[in-house]
Amino acid sequence: MPHPAIRVEHEEAVCTVTLCNPEHLNAQVPSMWLALAQIAHSLPEKIRVVVLAAEGRSFSAGLNRGMLRPGGIDSEPDLLAAAAQSPEAMTSLIGPFQEGFAVWRRIAPIVVAAVQGHAIGAGFQLALAADLRIVSEDVKFAMREVSLGMIPDLAGTLPLVEAVGYPRALEICATGRFVGAQEAVASGLASVAVPAEHLTAATADLVAALLAAPAPALRALKPLLHAALSATSEEQTRHERVAQGHLLHGMARAAGVTA
Repeated sequence: MPHPAIRVEHEEAVCTVTLCNPEHLNAQVPSMWLALAQIAHSLPEKIRVVVLAAEGRSFSAGLNRGMLRPGGIDSEPDLLAAAAQSPEAMTSLIGPFQEGFAVWRRIAPIVVAAVQGHAIGAGFQLALAADLRIVSEDVKFAMREVSLGMIPDLAGTLPLVEAVGYPRALEICATGRFVGAQEAVASGLASVAVPAEHLTAATADLVAALLAAPAPALRALKPLLHAALSATSEEQTRHERVAQGHLLHGMARAAGVTA
């Protein structure tokens, strides 16, 4: 285990990364973020799908508030001391923490977040780090950073704006209100909402559907669609034909066809 609050399980082509500190509602600390980055960077090549999950009634209550007290938490970085030193010191400290979230959008496997109960702050941003989100009907997303005098800084702002658009993202973050399951699905934050007792089974069904797709095509699809977020029409059509060329070349060679 890379961290006592995170469990990693490999089963064939699937890696399940589970927050496993339910007695503290899976509250997060910086060492967990560093561990998440380590897990993502060390995934075996055979992994095609990653599931981000959590034990207990809440996905994650967000940052352990002890981190915001003078002296912080033993064995964790002292956030307030770094902030007092200079803005640049705090900026440097945050960078490696962000990697534990941003990396999931860059890796080849499709990442699915199975989210139940509260997903607040860092918990919300971890769910946003996934490519797809499936939620229980009791889910409650919230960005509470602004209410604490801060802003979301764990790579969650871009996927939030992509999912719901700028005006709604601004309103969600500025007010800190809860976003329930119905709104999450309607706004594009989640693919589907299911009763809490069916979340595990529904996630398994989604994973099975992803694994049913040919591996080369699925690996090509994720970066292709990510590129569409910033590419021009001409750039994206080029991305499509280059990706297709490689895929069809591989298919032809596998079938024994020669030029």
